[in-house]
Amino acid sequence: MQPLFFKPEGAWSGDYIPFYKDGTFYLYYLLDWRDAEGHGSGTPWYLVTTTDFVHFEDRGEMLARGAEDEQERWVFTGSVIEGERRYHIFYTGHNPAVQSRGLPHQAIMHAVSDDLLSWQKVPADTFYAPPELYEPNDWRDPFVFWNDSAREYWMLICARQSSGIPRRRGCTALATSTDLVHWQVAPEPFYAPGLYHTHECPDLFRIGDWWYLVFSEYSQKLLTRYRMARSLAGPWITPDDDAFDGRAFYAAKTAASPAERYLFGWNPTRTPETDQSPWNWGGNLAVHALSQRDDGTLAASCPQQIVAQFIQEHPLQVVPVAGQVQQNARELVVKASPQEWACAMLGNMPESCLFSAQFSFSEGTHNLGVMLRASADAETGYYVRIEPGQQRLVWDTWPRPGDAPHQTGLERPLQVGAGLPITLQVVCEGTIAEVYVNNEIALSARMYDHREGALGVFVEGGTLSAADLSLHTR
Repeated sequence: MQPLFFKPEGAWSGDYIPFYKDGTFYLYYLLDWRDAEGHGSGTPWYLVTTTDFVHFEDRGEMLARGAEDEQERWVFTGSVIEGERRYHIFYTGHNPAVQSRGLPHQAIMHAVSDDLLSWQKVPADTFYAPPELYEPNDWRDPFVFWNDSAREYWMLICARQSSGIPRRRGCTALATSTDLVHWQVAPEPFYAPGLYHTHECPDLFRIGDWWYLVFSEYSQKLLTRYRMARSLAGPWITPDDDAFDGRAFYAAKTAASPAERYLFGWNPTRTPETDQSPWNWGGNLAVHALSQRDDGTLAASCPQQIVAQFIQEHPLQVVPVAGQVQQNARELVVKASPQEWACAMLGNMPESCLFSAQFSFSEGTHNLGVMLRASADAETGYYVRIEPGQQRLVWDTWPRPGDAPHQTGLERPLQVGAGLPITLQVVCEGTIAEVYVNNEIALSARMYDHREGALGVFVEGGTLSAADLSLHTR
């Protein structure tokens, strides 16, 4: 059985570039060996294909690294488009070494293919940032699409304006073309809010009457964010919740089948492998399904193709640990007094599993949630915690050092209320956890310190009612 969360053998992946064709998702990605001594510097593009986000076929290298003194020693992010009777990749060529020849670190580069599998680079089509408009060394991640209204191709580029507050010069630049060869950089950026250092990995799509602009930023909270507008001319609206996930999901881009649109990001690793170690660049593939709410904002949920893989029911065994615990045929009820904490264990967790439940809580409840890989006495483990007072979902672990109230960056806004149902899904495999609430909110995490333990539910200062509890394995 293949691992649920894809990564290349003996290496790691980042910046997935998805393309859908005839029932198959072509997921190009940047491969990182994290071994400069053994493999040299730079990152090539590789490809994995899938039809269900569970079974993967690794197709190998698509765009090789250039030589150590060539522009594309690091083949950074870009996009794939079908046009002019061929397939095209527009990608970033990155190499600080070329500065010695008077060239910028980064350039937009081009490759072509007839089958999505064999690619030929076209060095003559390389172009650089106009220095009077943009900083030359930040010119990357081209996203190309056909603008039917303008009857031309548009390219969105991660860039930095040449003037302004240095930390806030990040923008999405625009270039246009009629033939995918000759590009004209627009005098004004496509989107420049003056908020972030850069807008990495731009992506654009339309659902109904709304356009969506997606980008990732690393100067504030290291999140993939989005904006929405009725027109490509804007104005671009920032939703109240403008992120898809937390810190452990980055550089996400989208692709759609005829039925649904999906968001492809990566869940980063930590080195060394502990819960408090720094995050790395790159990790494992993580996929969310996207849907549109009535107000046009976007919701993230677990793809049904993944849910459908968990077919073996794993029995739950309720063991009271603290507070009042009552169980009947319909639900499990855990009660804590206003100043107490209560919990019940549900049995040991398999290494790969899907936990599902529907929760509700009483008025005045302080917090509630699920324990993962917990010790029998509930002293150690992971906590998926819903905090009604703060209207948020957080990922926590114990023990943890310092004075942070939970793992920094692993939180999401969540609107909840007493008596209202909360649908929860938690997918765990190895060190990866993906949490989904109400088929709208996603939160990714890593689990290094606790590799096994029990499943449980808890509540503080109130009553938790849990129905439809289930645990399934593949």
